[in-house]
Amino acid sequence: MSEIKISGQKRLVIVSGRAYPELADQVAAELGTSVVHTDARTFANGEIYARYDESVRGADVFVIQSHTFPINEWLMEQLIMIDALKRASVKRITVVSPFYPYARQDKKGRGREPISARLVADLYKAAGADRIMSVDLHAAQIQGFFDGPVDHLFAMPVLLEHFQRQLDPSTLTVVSPDMGRVRVADIWSDKLGAPLAIIHKRRDPLVPNQVSVHEIVGEVDGRVCLIVDDLIDTGRTIAKAAQALKDNGATGVVVAATHAVFSDPATELLQSEFIDSVVVTDTLPVPESKRFPTLTILPIAPLIARAIYEVFDDGSVTSMFDGAA
Repeated sequence: MSEIKISGQKRLVIVSGRAYPELADQVAAELGTSVVHTDARTFANGEIYARYDESVRGADVFVIQSHTFPINEWLMEQLIMIDALKRASVKRITVVSPFYPYARQDKKGRGREPISARLVADLYKAAGADRIMSVDLHAAQIQGFFDGPVDHLFAMPVLLEHFQRQLDPSTLTVVSPDMGRVRVADIWSDKLGAPLAIIHKRRDPLVPNQVSVHEIVGEVDGRVCLIVDDLIDTGRTIAKAAQALKDNGATGVVVAATHAVFSDPATELLQSEFIDSVVVTDTLPVPESKRFPTLTILPIAPLIARAIYEVFDDGSVTSMFDGAA
């Protein structure tokens, strides 16, 4: 009987959807590897097809897809890629969604509403995913929607490093743009050694369907205000918050956010006279048409690459953040 050779060598494989291949290339470069090519195409009737150009049998595969517009197409593509991997006998499939799709639909606010963030987790599981990795989830409870490990990464270290070089903590106030982001803003406040202010939005009974009154809790007069949020979509909330801060005596307003969704008219609103600069990461692609002079984009690939390596090497992802967030 011939000898059976067993190789204990683990194999890390990076594959990418078509939404934002540049990010996957950057992550792979950080890991000293390259993206395995996927033959992905969309047929005339809109159906999506995916096949890998080389064997991935027994590999530890990370499927990177950034859910930018059109979000439903890219989600479906990622699900089809996962299914193809499952049927190709890979060892483990990790979904890497830097911007988790449908994250804002994480609970029922009214009757007869969906919890779409849970549905997405179920879809990932049904397709064959073993693990999910994402950056700055809109709500922490999304981690519980998936029946398996969820690596919740934080962009805070990337952003903090930038602001520690740029801003003077003695004249700085960290601002939460609404009550929902207070915990995150509080951590920023501790890390930067700056006081915290909170913007409480309430509706003016005389102006229907519009948030028009802002009450600011905390000291902002004569200070540079750093608004921290997880994402910027249309930019309306941020623009109104910035105006309220300037109206209350702030000498400068800087905006920090992880995900640059930038739906129209965000680019226009973020160049408002009330906002001095905007800093985001590149979890989502920001096309040239949506860039502007006061925008700074910080690379997220090193953070994702390090997390991928820790997962592949059975290390600790939590240790990357000192358990502080």
